Amino acid sequence: MADHSRLRAALRLIEGPQTIGRGPKFWMGFAIVLAGACAYPMFADSYDVGNNVYFFNWLFMAMGLSLIWGYGGSLSFGQTAFFGVAGYCYGVLTINLGDAYGLTLLSTLIAVGFSALFAAVLGYFLFFGRINGVFLGIVSLSVTLVLERFMAQTAGPQWAIGSARLNGFNGMGGMPSLTIPWPGGSIVLFPDLPLYYLTLALLVVIYLALRMLVNSRFGNVLVAIRENPQRAEMLGYDIRKFQLGGFVIGSALAGLSGVLYTSWGNYITPASMGMTAAALPIVWVAVGGRGDLTTTLVGTLAVLIVFQRLTIHGSQYALVVMGILLVVTVLVAPRGIVMGVADASSRLIRRKDTR
Repeated sequence: MADHSRLRAALRLIEGPQTIGRGPKFWMGFAIVLAGACAYPMFADSYDVGNNVYFFNWLFMAMGLSLIWGYGGSLSFGQTAFFGVAGYCYGVLTINLGDAYGLTLLSTLIAVGFSALFAAVLGYFLFFGRINGVFLGIVSLSVTLVLERFMAQTAGPQWAIGSARLNGFNGMGGMPSLTIPWPGGSIVLFPDLPLYYLTLALLVVIYLALRMLVNSRFGNVLVAIRENPQRAEMLGYDIRKFQLGGFVIGSALAGLSGVLYTSWGNYITPASMGMTAAALPIVWVAVGGRGDLTTTLVGTLAVLIVFQRLTIHGSQYALVVMGILLVVTVLVAPRGIVMGVADASSRLIRRKDTR
């Protein structure tokens, strides 16, 4: 009986008011999309499968930024800092420890934990120092650029941690891919079927877990802080603790993106924390609709695909188009293009039901 009540409580959280998409029709569509994603590798070559893993890797950072910015109202330009910190941490650990006995999984947990710790320290000074609004974006961007400049000058032989050379602006390479210990030998999760399915499973689990989080008391308070921080504080909530909690969780997800990206490509450079890299997640989340996890996922995936197609004709053209897309989104659909389409569709359905 207790198990059934816990299950019902979890289902209520998954379909709570802070997320769009609920009811049998939504979850039937969700199941169809998930089934299509699971079947996709059967009809695609290894390059396309690996390319989709690349897209999946960035979605964790987008969901984390949605939590911080869309639900918490704190614009952070520093997500690529946590991405880079976790990626470099994974590289240093795996180069020194190797990939036997599942040590890459341990290195993943340590790297994500290190990015979360870094976010907790930075976030403490930001939120308990009452830094908010545009100043939060400026400080977080400054931290990102400082890290990028620091890592770019670590080219000399003295910049090494054990066997791992940081290599400055050339980037660190040679770290092993993720492996899973298995009887008879470890399974190497190279960008092919195993890594594709692992990343897809992580996406589904974290998406559902975040839906439960934002519809819980924590998420409701976070939204209340976004809407009116003074009123939330007057109601007795220590808004700094909630803001810090959301910031740490979102930054840990950016760190997970960094680890998965580094493992996928066996390579990471300081450019992953540069100005361009820091600005792109803002475009992804803004276009999709930062106030909802589902629209964030759909919008980010669509923008990533378009951006990659545009880079064929030149990276500068792609960046110009991304800038134009952000301006259009802010002026025409401030809640996000995907969110606007979802709202229009729901209004159309309600109009048809009332006839």
